Amino acid sequence: QVQLVESGGGLVQAGGSLRLSCAASGRTFSTYAMGWFRQAPGKEREFLASIYWSAGSTYYADSVKGRFTISRDNAKNTVYLQMNSLKPEDTAVYACAAASSYSGSRSYNYILPGKYDYWGQGTQVTVSS
Repeated sequence: QVQLVESGGGLVQAGGSLRLSCAASGRTFSTYAMGWFRQAPGKEREFLASIYWSAGSTYYADSVKGRFTISRDNAKNTVYLQMNSLKPEDTAVYACAAASSYSGSRSYNYILPGKYDYWGQGTQVTVSS
């Protein structure tokens, strides 16, 4: 089992920045990749970014490429999502996820929610105009 706890969400003005953190505990050595997703009211869950843990390779959705950055701290078993140039349409609940099943050695192998085995509870991000 892997437990994930997100933090760092909140209210920010358009154009501002936030950094989300996702601390993993438990059987973290079995994690192949981690990802960030978001879900706005009335919309489907949306993939944002993934990181293949051992290599540190990353992959981004087009909607956030150039604005969001995923990174990891191996020593802290923590993955981050730095979000810059935030827009009102970025308002959503943001959740991190961990994949303990092997789906490939590339970060783009971990786009679909079904590739992930564990999920955090989510953190609200609200961007005001």
